[in-house]
Amino acid sequence: MELAKMSLTELRRLQSKVETEIRRRSDSARRDLLKKMQKMAAEEGLSLSDLLPNAAAEEKSAPAKRKAKAAVKKTAPVAVKYRNPANPGIGWSGRGRKPQWVIDWLAQNKPLAELEAVAAK
Repeated sequence: MELAKMSLTELRRLQSKVETEIRRRSDSARRDLLKKMQKMAAEEGLSLSDLLPNAAAEEKSAPAKRKAKAAVKKTAPVAVKYRNPANPGIGWSGRGRKPQWVIDWLAQNKPLAELEAVAAK
C-alpha cells in the first residue's frame, strides 16, 4: 500500500482504523498488566488497592468512566429568547443550533430582532 497514491478520504479511513487499533491494543495491554498486578498482590495476601490507594479508580472500565461523565449535574433550562411567529408555542433560547424556522426567517432577509420582539409580546 503506497500512501502517496491514496486519496484523502482513504487516508482518513486508514488513520481512523490505525487510531482504533492503537486504542484497542493499549486497552488490552493495560487490562492484562492490571490482571498480572492483581494476581501478584493476591499471592502476597494483598489487594491492588492496598498497594496503590488510587488503584480502585484506575480499575474502572472505560464504559463506567463514560457513564460517570454523563452523570454530570444538568443545568437549568435557559429562557426562551426568540419565538416562532407562525407558532408562538415554539421558542429558541438563542443557544446551540438554530432551528429551521429561524434559518428560514433569516433566509428571507428578516432581522432576528423581530423574532425577539415577538417573544416579548
